[in-house]
Amino acid sequence: MSIFHLTRRAVMAAAVATVALTGAAVAHDYKAGTLQIDHPWSRATPGGASVAAGYLVVKNTGAAPDRLISATVPFAGRVEIHEMAMKDGVMVMRPIPDGLTIPAGGSVELKPGGYHIMFMDLKSPLKEGTSVDGTLTFEKAGSVPVKFTVEGLGASGSAHPGH
Repeated sequence: MSIFHLTRRAVMAAAVATVALTGAAVAHDYKAGTLQIDHPWSRATPGGASVAAGYLVVKNTGAAPDRLISATVPFAGRVEIHEMAMKDGVMVMRPIPDGLTIPAGGSVELKPGGYHIMFMDLKSPLKEGTSVDGTLTFEKAGSVPVKFTVEGLGASGSAHPGH
């Protein structure tokens, strides 16, 4: 085989890999109206765990705020929007029953140690390397189907753009 054919094959392989990687990155970002939802993810859970959390970034390019009012997933019995906060020197977790405001022209990051989506009464463990379906519901933008990528037990999400 000539050097031309080998080089051509290498270029084609690189192009295919680039398309595959770019497609995966694009497929993990979602849009709803003026909202962009970046990289929904969760951590793997050990067997017997009854809770997990979902993380993501919501950017609002619009002129008006919106609000994440609920989330649903088929793999948990209950889902709530939560925040972690310091109270009297102790880190506490509490639900946000009125939802989470996404400011106009701003963004909100749901991340470990802060805002997050709490998956309770898990029906089965979340396994690293898989993805799980969910739906986010916003006051103005409506319902948005997403997939949460399940990362390792100790994942921080910091390896992803926007984190």
